Amino acid sequence: MEKGKQLYEGKAKKVFATSDDTLCIVSYKDDATAFNGEKKGTILGKGVINNRLTNRLMRLLEAEGVPTHLVEELGERETLVKRVTIVPLEVIVRNIAAGSFSKRFGVAEGLVFQSPTIEFSYKNDELGDPLMNDYHALALNLASVDEIALIKNYAFKVNDILKTFLLEHDIELVDFKLEFGRLSDGTIVLADEISPDTCRFWDVNTHEKLDKDRFRRDLGGVEDAYNEVMRRLLGDTI
Repeated sequence: MEKGKQLYEGKAKKVFATSDDTLCIVSYKDDATAFNGEKKGTILGKGVINNRLTNRLMRLLEAEGVPTHLVEELGERETLVKRVTIVPLEVIVRNIAAGSFSKRFGVAEGLVFQSPTIEFSYKNDELGDPLMNDYHALALNLASVDEIALIKNYAFKVNDILKTFLLEHDIELVDFKLEFGRLSDGTIVLADEISPDTCRFWDVNTHEKLDKDRFRRDLGGVEDAYNEVMRRLLGDTI
């Protein structure tokens, strides 16, 4: 598939057109940002790791009945995906208190919830991705009632599948962010990525952080953490 003009560049990826209007190519970068872009840096090899991990996890989800935008991995950093219009809702599923949840509610990190929580934020960098509920999403015409219900169902299903899979590799799924998109016929599919950039991964025994919190909080060992997740899930490192 021939790569065409660049359509978009975000914090972690570039998106390119192809000769097929229904497909595009995603290219993963090593750039790292945190706190709505206030902190910037580079995590060497991150693009390779996130590309390969995302594709592995999306193939797992596809096999379990969650539709995704994945078509084919083209190389270490590039993947062919179905072209979607992103629903401007970031969907956050939480199993354990951490990060902004702990700050907002005064809860110590590590509290395991009786059942997972779900929340939305409005995907808008200029506004700082503010939290919103279903009614806000409907009022702003971001998604329909049926789409919101479907997105929630998919998000909880993703959580169940990933929690089980990751525990088999001694990784605890603390929380994660998902994004969904609409295909040209309106079908909702999982898009974006599933990686240490978008998930909190803790070692199940030591609770060592194996994700972007090591970059956010200047904990060191960022590349080692990403590589460790890759080693556990793919049996490989870079």
